[in-house]
Formats: sequence, structure tokens, C-alpha cells
Amino acid sequence: RQQKWKSSVSMRAKMPPCDFVPEKYQSYPYERMLKIREQNIAPSLRMYYKKPLLLHQGHMQWLFDYEGRRYLDLFAGIVTVSVGHCHPKVTVAAQKQLACLWHTTNIYMHPSIHEYAEKLTSLFPDPLKVVYLTNSGSEANDLAMFMARLYTRNFDVICFRGAYHGGSPYVLGLTSIGSYKHSVANGIGCSTTMLPDVFRGPWGGSYCRDSPVQTVRKCSCSEGVCHANEQYIEQFKDTLNTSVPKTIAGFIAEPIQGINGTVQYPKGFLKEAYQLVRERGGVCISDEVQTGFGRTGSHFWGFQTHGVVPDIVTLAKGIGNGFPMAAVVTSKEIANSLAQNLHFNTFGGNPVACIVGSAVLDAIEEDSLQKNSKDVGTHMLLELAKLRDKFEIVGDVRGKGLMIGIEMVTDKESRQPLPSEEINQIWEDCKDMGVLIGRGGLYNQTFRVKPPMCITKKDADFAVEVIHTALQRHMERAA
Repeated sequence: RQQKWKSSVSMRAKMPPCDFVPEKYQSYPYERMLKIREQNIAPSLRMYYKKPLLLHQGHMQWLFDYEGRRYLDLFAGIVTVSVGHCHPKVTVAAQKQLACLWHTTNIYMHPSIHEYAEKLTSLFPDPLKVVYLTNSGSEANDLAMFMARLYTRNFDVICFRGAYHGGSPYVLGLTSIGSYKHSVANGIGCSTTMLPDVFRGPWGGSYCRDSPVQTVRKCSCSEGVCHANEQYIEQFKDTLNTSVPKTIAGFIAEPIQGINGTVQYPKGFLKEAYQLVRERGGVCISDEVQTGFGRTGSHFWGFQTHGVVPDIVTLAKGIGNGFPMAAVVTSKEIANSLAQNLHFNTFGGNPVACIVGSAVLDAIEEDSLQKNSKDVGTHMLLELAKLRDKFEIVGDVRGKGLMIGIEMVTDKESRQPLPSEEINQIWEDCKDMGVLIGRGGLYNQTFRVKPPMCITKKDADFAVEVIHTALQRHMERAA
């Protein structure tokens, strides 16, 4: 076995060419940056890698550090750079607006908020035609939760274990990953329910999820029948019957879990869960902060891949390609519940934000980025599945479009998370070879591949080759 790994280490993968030349870095030296970080920036803002990157410039799918090194960005500033770093169309639109009008707030009309509201809501099915613009995903989910409670006049909200819906004190109750929890009272009126995770959970099989790649778990389900889904729905019913009152405010879920490592549910789960929630008087909230804007490839919104129409949708991250903006989209009826008293957002719907958001929508359409997400994402998933079949420590490859997770395990049978120090080495090796990847999962055991949607098949092949090399090096070390 030792010999097998020694003889199969591939040559260093060749990075695809890029004709963009970054400007010369002219700010403080690296060591001074580290010192400022230590003294003046809050320590809760942790950095990636043993030697943190000092990035200087970005161009589409590429990032450049202070010494001019180029990296393929497979994490897109945590799934936020949707159309590409400094996309020319978005950049020009922002520059033009900056020279015209920065800010007026919502007490006056200005063209861009009205143009953008019409453009954004035209992409949603009825009755989702009213938008409230905010500045971050936490803020959007906070508002969605507030609206659900106001509208239904109920209080309890259900979320999945493993969910991430933000870090503000209100939504911390919906965020169900221990490392984000602080020891202050949170989660009053929030109930978690079992995550229908067909890889790590108690039930799962060969046909459960909406992905080109299924789990290695076997099942005897015939087509159109999913035993795992039936079991997880029973667990959801159990939560409804034991943990909440007879009437609830709502249920929130990401169409694919993001921070928890691209976790997908059985295909029919959300449709049945939505029905059960509505029977209890609750509204259904789809958190599209990571799955929206064409990233899943087959559809523009993640909820469409489940064949459901939510009552409230929250948007952030890719909505502004890195510009701080977010939104809540809902029906007129639900939006009216917030209008009974004053509820005001100074920066939400800012002229620059709306112009940026509009240019992002144009770029997605003009650059065919939804189709690119489908084509490149499917290709990449199938190539990564070959690595899963080759390496015992690659437990699961999953996702849809350019929302991909690679879950690392000690072995496929136990599905135990690979120890952090081993994952760290593989991750650092990828970075040293020029590929930046995210991390997620309850045990930080899943690599998250969610690049700008403009990446090419050549970029994907380079990334897969880098990951392959890093895995082979790991096997050598283990041997």
C-alpha cells in the first residue's frame, strides 16, 4: 500500500493562464499588518491558514496577494462574490453612481431603489412581489423571523440542526452550530429539529438527493420511494408534536445547508415539511443567502429545486457580489404586518447598493452564469466523485451547480470526521498550490467549494488536480 501512494504522486498541477496583471502592492509590510491585526482588530474575527493571506487585488475568479502570487478563489469570500471579483460591468455601474448620489435614505424616492425592486421581484413567482432591502444576511433573517411572528401572531420558529442563519442575538437561536453559540440567553421560541442529512444521519441511500453524485450508502428503495425521507418526516412530525405549541410562527431552512458543509436533504422533504408547517398556521422561510442567484445551476433560486414556493425569502451574499446588501422578499399581506408601526432601515436600499444589485442581475444574465454554474459544477462534481472512489478518507462528495461539499472521514464505513490536524495539512497544501477552499461542518470536516460563478472547466480541472495531489501527499504522510 505504501508503494502505491509513492508511485502515484502527480506532478504539480499547472494553473490556467490569466492575462490580468495586478498593480504593485504599496501598503504596509506584512509584519506590520499582523501587528495591527493583533492590536486593533477584534480577536473574534479569525483568519484562515497558518500564515494568513494578505490579499491585494482581485480579478474575476482570481485573487492576488501582496507579493503578486495568484490564487484560484474557490470560496468567493464565503460564497459572496457571485459574478467575479471586480466584475467590469458592476464596477463601472458603482463608480458612475458614486459620482451621482451616494445616499438619501427611504424618506425620499430615488430611481435605483424602484428600478431594482421591480427587477428583483420580477424573478420571483407570485405572491413574492414585495422587497425590504437590508445590509446583511443576519439582518434579513432577523427581519424574516420578526415578520413571521407579527403576521401569524405566533411565536415559535423551527430550524434544522446544523443551520446557520446569522450571528445577531435574535437569529442566534436559529443558528444551530455549537461553535457560533455564545453563553448568553438566546433561542427563546426557537426549536431545532433533526437534520435530514442522508450521508451522516441515521437514514440515507443511493437515490435520495438532487445531485449528480449520490452517497455511497445503499438502499433498496424503488424509484419515487424514499425510505430515508419517510423517516426524517416522522422526526419532523415528532418535533411538531412535542417541542412547539399547536400553532407556530414558522419554519426556516436553507435549500442546501451552507456553513454546515453543503448538506442536502431527501428530494421530497421540504415539500412535505412546508405542508406540515402551514397546517400549524406557520409561514415557510427559505434562506437563499448562499443558494440564490443561479448558483445551483438548474434554477435561479434554491427553493425552486424543491418544487416549493415559500412565504418569505431571504437574500444576501451573492446579491451584491461583495457589496454589503441583503433583502427580504415576501407577499404584500405579510409585508403589511410590519407596516402597523414604524420599522426603518437607514442604509437598506441605498442608491449605490441598488445600482450594484441591478448590475449583478445583468451580469448573471449576460454572462450566462446560471448555465455556467450547472455545466462547470456538474463537471467538477463528477470529477471529485472519482477522488471519493479512490480515497478512503473522502467520505462524500455532494452538491448542485457551484455549491459543492467534500466531506472528509477516517473511513467510509464509520463516517467519523477526519481529525482536524489531518484536514488542515490537506487544506494548507491546496493553498500552497494556488487554490483557496472553504471549510465547514459541525466538526470543520467538510471542504466547501463555492467559487465565483464565472470559473471555467479548465479552472475546475486544475482545482481537482490540486486536491488530488494534496490527498496523495496526505496518504504518503500517513504511510
